[in-house]
Amino acid sequence: MISYDNLWNVMKEKGITQYALIKKYNISPAQITRLKRNESVSTHTIDTFCRILDCEVEDIMKYIKDK
Repeated sequence: MISYDNLWNVMKEKGITQYALIKKYNISPAQITRLKRNESVSTHTIDTFCRILDCEVEDIMKYIKDK
């Protein structure tokens, strides 16, 4: 499973809100919901978040091995 839990911490550190993602960066609310639910998103979406947050992929997502 891929977890995006770190994404919310990075957003807080960078001072970027979900509202700003939607209004300023034109991120779809549906994409934010998918990330909140740890559902699959495209690599384009991950690339966009890394660009907006000026971070690396591993800063916002991690792989969690199934038990």
